[in-house]
Amino acid sequence: MKSPSQLARPHVPSLHAYAPGFQPTGGGWIKLNTNESPYPSSPKVAPAIIAALGTDASGLRLYPSPTSAALRQQIAIRHGLAADQIIVGNGSDDILNLLMRVFGGASVATGFTLPSYSLYPVLVAIQDGRSELLEFEREMKLPISRIADSSASAFFLTSPNAPTGVGFRTSEIEEILKSFAGMLIVDEAYAPFAEENAIELLARYPRLVVVRTLSKAHALAGLRLGYALASAETIGLLDRVRDSYNVNHLSQVAGVAALADDSYYDEVIRRIKTTRDHWLKKWRKRGWFIYDSSANFLFVEPRNAVGAAGPAIAVELFEFLKARQILVRAFPSHALTAPFLRISVGSDGEMLAVDEAIQAWLTPGP
Repeated sequence: MKSPSQLARPHVPSLHAYAPGFQPTGGGWIKLNTNESPYPSSPKVAPAIIAALGTDASGLRLYPSPTSAALRQQIAIRHGLAADQIIVGNGSDDILNLLMRVFGGASVATGFTLPSYSLYPVLVAIQDGRSELLEFEREMKLPISRIADSSASAFFLTSPNAPTGVGFRTSEIEEILKSFAGMLIVDEAYAPFAEENAIELLARYPRLVVVRTLSKAHALAGLRLGYALASAETIGLLDRVRDSYNVNHLSQVAGVAALADDSYYDEVIRRIKTTRDHWLKKWRKRGWFIYDSSANFLFVEPRNAVGAAGPAIAVELFEFLKARQILVRAFPSHALTAPFLRISVGSDGEMLAVDEAIQAWLTPGP
């Protein structure tokens, strides 16, 4: 008799699952490794969930809207689009998976830059697909012509980039769209913290898909909500491969409430950007290289007390911070990212604690 692994599709036993940032248990941690918001979600969210739940939890008795209809409409109003140009997912990762189901596979190439979101190659591998990688140089200049000339059926572009935080201009993305023959998927997880985004290009380019999440700026990471904006034709294709009832009722209600409270989130985003820019300037004064960030994190190349930098120095500081219950993220698997640490923007108190820990690391012992 064959084992389950022998009965599985041949490529599955060799797959490597996506590795998320370390999730600590217990209290006392300063968690700045997964780009979560340091502030709570809108005060309108919890009452909306409680009302939808009902006093006896009867709100959970029925299935949710299979298409997340009310949330699609709220998103459409927010972005000035029609509801049939919106699809909602169980986090933006769900949306990325749907896009791979439609446009990926063994017979076509799927493109993305390196570095970028490390889920992309996992999704390609699940579909037994072929990856086409375009590597950034340290300057992180968008390789417009190389993407435009790509033979990929779909190309994933994180804008702003993860993990560096570098933002790309809308005009640069449009230059790609003018020539690229495949689907361009602009993953805008961090767009609320950036100065530009690609949404205005949707009206002119039917092969563009813009993906958003409510995990970062809207502080709903625990509820898993994401969405895509695209042509009605593209959304129709994604709906054909979407899981039934892919977003639960309480998440849909929370999303509607959050997206109806712009004034609250405008202030949260302002505070995060102010904190981000403060520490970028302060840490640069130490002589550390830090990319200009259009996201809610800083990608920092630390230098030790004698001015040395490199992968070993980054690991040393990572472990020093972790020993003090401060979590940041290291990316040791690529030469460009290995000398860096990604530090999510926390509250003012959390960032001060990080700085004090760095000062201790830089101070020679007795």
